[in-house]
Amino acid sequence: MRILGIDPGYALLGWGVLDMNGNKFVPINYGSIVTDSKTEMPIRLKQLYEGVSQIIETYKPEVVSIEELFFNSNAKTAILVGQARGVAVLACANYGLEINEYTPLEIKQGLCGYGRAEKCQVQSMVKTILNLSQVPKPDDTADALAAAICHGHSGRYKKLSERY
Repeated sequence: MRILGIDPGYALLGWGVLDMNGNKFVPINYGSIVTDSKTEMPIRLKQLYEGVSQIIETYKPEVVSIEELFFNSNAKTAILVGQARGVAVLACANYGLEINEYTPLEIKQGLCGYGRAEKCQVQSMVKTILNLSQVPKPDDTADALAAAICHGHSGRYKKLSERY
């Protein structure tokens, strides 16, 4: 199964593509889509949409795992991140991909076995699980890979629990 993980953001949108064979993950590629803060928001959203679309066309994932929006105290930031997340979801939906959403707590649980794990613990697990020489940077990229791994570990169980 080929999984596209997305950590949504409007300045940086992290992404990672993994193949899962049995219980083994193979990183295909990963990175981030960067938008310029001096660019108007509609153009930034268009760049994010086109970037996610290009990743889908290039790597042909079967499923998508995207982090759900974590609402903090800054409503303006949450709205902007929500818009970025929306264009990423739209790009995936336009390609007919199965979209799976996970909260930050579920992603931490899926990687570390503990929903309140620290960011450095999650990053260390990404590095270890994918047998990488270093933690992917920026953090958004590591978070996107964590979302993909989370789906690989728990996606089938999540679907079963939603049926009952």
